[in-house]
Amino acid sequence: MARAWVEIMLRPRRFFINGVAPGDQAPGLSFAIAVALLYVGGLLAVQPARILGDSRIPIMGDSPGLTAVFILLLTAVVAAPAALHLVSAIQTVFLMLTVSDRAGVSETVQIIGYATAPCVIVWLPVPGLAALCGLYATGLLIVGLAVVHETTLFRAAVAGLAPAVLVFGVAFGGLWDGLALLETVVG
Repeated sequence: MARAWVEIMLRPRRFFINGVAPGDQAPGLSFAIAVALLYVGGLLAVQPARILGDSRIPIMGDSPGLTAVFILLLTAVVAAPAALHLVSAIQTVFLMLTVSDRAGVSETVQIIGYATAPCVIVWLPVPGLAALCGLYATGLLIVGLAVVHETTLFRAAVAGLAPAVLVFGVAFGGLWDGLALLETVVG
């Protein structure tokens, strides 16, 4: 998985040509779950208010550690797989509207899963980091869509914009981080 991460980050076009296989969602899904676990685990360790909010949630068995384990399990078993498949369905609809002869849904699941690669570090409390990682992940998504679905970068960008905003802007916080950074610079 670490080797795939390096390949995606440094040579995305080559990775998407060789690393995405028809009919096999498992590698991309596993990759996305690992990224989500690192993200949520990092937030729980460093910035728990981003996950738990300002309100106090019940601590299970008077143990913050047990609560964190429960949140991580929920992320791995329910949240990450459900979110990936929901966004993949949305992505497929946009691809149907923009690309006449496209690859299958399983390839789309893999592309989105692998495009999350930069998001492993967005839990770090560095202003602008989530926005930068979100932009890089969006670029990876567009390249992946173009390569695997054999379309132009423009069509891939049009098809991938809404899913990118949902995943990298909202779920991983790149949009909120970018707006906060913009407010700091402008205000």
